[in-house]
Amino acid sequence: MRDRSAVVIVESNKVLLIKRTRKKAVYYVFPGGGIEQGETPEAAAEREALEELGLKVKVRAKFAEVLFNGTQHHFIADILAGILGSGQGEEYTDKGTDRGTYTPVWVGIEKLCTLDVRPQEIAIQIKTCWEEK
Repeated sequence: MRDRSAVVIVESNKVLLIKRTRKKAVYYVFPGGGIEQGETPEAAAEREALEELGLKVKVRAKFAEVLFNGTQHHFIADILAGILGSGQGEEYTDKGTDRGTYTPVWVGIEKLCTLDVRPQEIAIQIKTCWEEK
């Protein structure tokens, strides 16, 4: 069990997700990963965004927590700099394991609940919050 941090980045009614293809399954996750020893959840979210997306982000606020194999922290974040798709995390560089593919994609908020987004409860909360705006 390992706590995890992730970013929720929304621009122009689209949310930035990682499309995962693994063993013929296709699903989407929020960019993020495990919190390292001595690291805050906010710092982990910012580090993971750089590793997975190639983007320097600034965490703005906590969005939600989900209990699943530990605590998953989700933070609203803003893009400061970088080139989307230039991430150099181990999921891109470690060719020795069968992790499948990781592809950063923008998904329209209206489509969030039609896709296999994990965790689904975060996708539902995002759709609900942004539709109210």
